[in-house]
Amino acid sequence: MTLSNEPMKLQGKKVLVTGADGFIGSHLTEHLIAQGANVRAFVYYNSFNSWGWLDETDAQVKRELDVFAGDIRDPNGVRTAMRGCDVVFHLAALIAIPYSYHSPDAYVDTNVRGTLNVVQAARDLGVERVVHTSTSEVYGTARIVPITEEHPLQGQSPYSATKIGADQLAMSFHLSFGTPVSIIRPFNTYGPRQSARAVIPTIITQIASGVKRIKLGAMTPTRDFNYVRDTVRGFVAVGECDQAVGKVLNVGSNFEISIGDTASLIAQRMGKDVEFELDQQRVRPAGSEVERLWADNTKINELTGWTPEYARRDGLCRGLDETIAWFSDAANLRRYKADLYNI
Repeated sequence: MTLSNEPMKLQGKKVLVTGADGFIGSHLTEHLIAQGANVRAFVYYNSFNSWGWLDETDAQVKRELDVFAGDIRDPNGVRTAMRGCDVVFHLAALIAIPYSYHSPDAYVDTNVRGTLNVVQAARDLGVERVVHTSTSEVYGTARIVPITEEHPLQGQSPYSATKIGADQLAMSFHLSFGTPVSIIRPFNTYGPRQSARAVIPTIITQIASGVKRIKLGAMTPTRDFNYVRDTVRGFVAVGECDQAVGKVLNVGSNFEISIGDTASLIAQRMGKDVEFELDQQRVRPAGSEVERLWADNTKINELTGWTPEYARRDGLCRGLDETIAWFSDAANLRRYKADLYNI
C-alpha cells in the first residue's frame, strides 16, 4: 500500500461505524456527521427496530444517517454494510467484563470473529482505512507506568483476551496483506449514555436516585478516565492520519486516579453526603482485577497532534460535571436501574 503525502480527510467520505448504536459509537456517529462525513451506521438487528442511542439523536442527524441493521458476527451482512465505504470505524463488541466470565463464547464470536469479518471484507473490497477499537484492558495491571503501546499484553479476563486476539488479527491483515488498519486503544471512556455497568455511571445513578450507601466493587484500583468527547476526537485523528496505518495508538488523559477517589469526587461534585460500601458481587476475581491503568499518550500526540481537552484533575472535574448533568436529568435517569447490579 502506498500512502499519500496528504492526510486523509473524512469530510465527504463514505464512513461506516460499527456499533453505532452504542455509547461511544453514537457520539462518534454524531461527530462525523457534524464534520461532513457521509455516515452509514451499523446497528445491532433487533425486532424492536431500535437504533440504540441513535434513537435519541437530533432529527437532523437521523435524516442524514444511512442505517444498516445487522450482526457483526455475520460475514455476509458485514460485507454488505461495508460495500461502497471508504473508511470503517469498527467499534461493535461485547465489552462487559463480568459478563465475559460466564459467557466467554459470545465474546469470541463477537469480538474475534466479528473483527475477522471486518478486516476480511476490507481486504476484499479495497477499503481505504479501517480503525479498529482496542481497549486499555489488554494491558492488564500496569507493569510500567505510564503505559506505552509497547507494554506487554495480559489477558486477565475473557473479555481482554478476546480483544487481544481481535487486535492481533486486525494487525495481521495489515502485515500479511497490506490492509490499511490502525488500532486505537482508548482508556476508560466515560460520559453521557454510558452503561451503568461502568463505574462512573453506577456511582452517579445511585446518588442521583437518592441512595445514601453506594455499592461499589474494589476501590483501590486506579484508572485513566477519558471523557467521551476526547475519545471521539481521538478516533477522528487516527482515521485521518496516514502515518497511523499499521500503528497502535493509546487515547488517554495521562492522569491516574483510584476508583475510591473518583467516587468521593463525584459525591463532592453532586453535593451529596454518602457512604461507600463494598459489594462482593461487583468484585472481580483477584487474578482478573486490573489494579492500575495510566496512559502514555505521547505517540498519538506526535503522530496526529491529538491531545485531551479534559486532561488532569481539572479536566476530569469538567467531564464529570457534564456527565452528572446528563444522568441527573429525570428523562435520562429513568432509563437506568440504579438499585440493581448490571453485569
